[in-house]
Amino acid sequence: MRSQDDNLFFIFSMIEKTNAIAFLFPGQGSQAVGMGRDLFEKYPVARQTFEEADDVLGYSLSQLCFEGPEEQLRFTEITQPAILTVSIAALRVLETRIPKASYVAGHSLGEYSAHVASGTMTFADALCTVRNRGKYMQEAVPMGVGAMAAILGMAPDKVADVCRDAAQGEVCEPANINSPEQIVISGNTGAVERATKLADERGAKRAKLLPVSAPFHCSLMKPAQDRLEADLTALKLQKPVYPVVCNVDAAFVTDELQSRDTLVRQVTGSVKWDQCMRLLIAHGIQTFVEVGPGKVLCGLMRQIDRSKTCVNVADEASLEKALEHVTAAA
Repeated sequence: MRSQDDNLFFIFSMIEKTNAIAFLFPGQGSQAVGMGRDLFEKYPVARQTFEEADDVLGYSLSQLCFEGPEEQLRFTEITQPAILTVSIAALRVLETRIPKASYVAGHSLGEYSAHVASGTMTFADALCTVRNRGKYMQEAVPMGVGAMAAILGMAPDKVADVCRDAAQGEVCEPANINSPEQIVISGNTGAVERATKLADERGAKRAKLLPVSAPFHCSLMKPAQDRLEADLTALKLQKPVYPVVCNVDAAFVTDELQSRDTLVRQVTGSVKWDQCMRLLIAHGIQTFVEVGPGKVLCGLMRQIDRSKTCVNVADEASLEKALEHVTAAA
């Protein structure tokens, strides 16, 4: 049952949704050597963001982002704070040029960037939390025991059937429901391999194993979830300034208790990205801005609803292009 404050919160959100913008934040997999350097060199607020990250983490994250090496940047406990930092640097630059978003959402790791954007947690707390999150997720399952695969061109209910039939006593579950065209599955290596073969046999356009270091967003991640819950419980969270769309429920999160609960459950739960985007579209969002490295989320939006505008902000050139689109849409 929502409180009166929550009801007012939603009323004002709905009033302001005319020409409203949603900021989207990318997750793991969007990293690339060189990310954030352009913003760091051209905008003091971005430089300050990287310097803060270096201080909090106790090593030069900025150097790893700008120069690599790539194999080190791929370590999960480095990748997660790196993408978070680039995303928040881009956000802080963007917010000096346009009004704040009406809604925010992030894909997996990106949900932490969304909560920083909405004031639920500080940037420093988010950095420490996602560093640990990456470490816990990597340590939850021994190398080689788990795997993930992308199933393309198969309906969600049919993918769920494939996972169930391929499990054979092991774990095989939908992990990322990214779009009508793309679902990622996760679980024990043997079960995931069986699922890719079954998906091919049952008419998927393509089914391929992914080069990942752990089986994210499935029940094998329960040890990581338990460890992360202790960290999140120790954090002082605030009521979000504006709604955050959570991955695990594809619903708006409007208070700190919800925020903590959904971030905990997200570790083993599916990322319901398709449903999250459809929720925002149902609330009148026409323009989406992907804030951070890469264009993965813009690509997914083209699969979800090609009529919506989605632009990315990762450097000065993409920032200027995004501003043109946002101004035209206003």
